[in-house]
Amino acid sequence: MPDALQEGLRRQLEALEAKIAGGEALAGWKVGLTSGQSRDAMGRGFRPFGYVLESRVFDSGASLSLADFTAIGVENEVCFTVGETIRSDGTDVDRERVGRALAGASPGFEINEPRLPRDASTTDRLADNLSQWGIVAGPPRPVADIDFEALEVTLSRDGEPVQAVAAAGHIDDHFVSIAALAVQLGRFGLALEAGQRVITGAFGRSPVSAPSRWRGEFGAVLGTVEVTFT
Repeated sequence: MPDALQEGLRRQLEALEAKIAGGEALAGWKVGLTSGQSRDAMGRGFRPFGYVLESRVFDSGASLSLADFTAIGVENEVCFTVGETIRSDGTDVDRERVGRALAGASPGFEINEPRLPRDASTTDRLADNLSQWGIVAGPPRPVADIDFEALEVTLSRDGEPVQAVAAAGHIDDHFVSIAALAVQLGRFGLALEAGQRVITGAFGRSPVSAPSRWRGEFGAVLGTVEVTFT
C-alpha cells in the first residue's frame, strides 16, 4: 500500500480512537470505492475502509434535521450484519468464508457529509473517514435468500423516482468487498467483529438540499428503507 494511503487510514483510526475515548462506540465499517465511477479512484483494486459510529445508526423511518449538517447526501447501499467474527492476518479471505459469517442483509442508506474542499488530498479524504456520517437500515433478510447480482435499486424523493441503478456491472461482489475489508483491517490489527454492520458501496446517490422524504426500493427480496430530513 502506498505511504499516502497507509497514512490516511492510520490517521482515520487515530480519530476513531479519540471518539471512542470520548464516549462513542464503534458500530461497523464501510467499504469504499466499489461502484460506478468511484471504483479504483485511489488506485486499482484499492478498497479503503471507513468507520460507522453507534450513535449514527438509525432504523428505517428515522427523521434527521438538516440544521445539524452543513452539507448532506444520501446513497442507497446494502447493509450487512456480521454474525461471526472475520479475522485476517493480512492474507486473503475468500468470499465463501464471508458468506458463512454474515447474519443478514438490509436495505440501507449511507448518510454522507462532505467536509473537505474538492481539492483535498487522498490522504486527507481517508483521514476524514471518506465523508461517512451515518447509516439508516431496514430489517435484515437472510443472505442466502438474495441474488445480489440481480438487484435493481430505485431511489426516490417525496414519492418521485430520482434514479434506478442495477447491480450488474455497477457494483463489486459484496462478499468480495467484505473480504477485502477484513484483509485491510487485519493489516491494522483489527477484525470484523460479530454484531458489526458493514455497507459495501453505492447504488443511487443524491445531495439533500431541502426538507424531503427519501426511499430506497431494493425489490421484494430485500425490501425498502426510508429516511426523512426536516
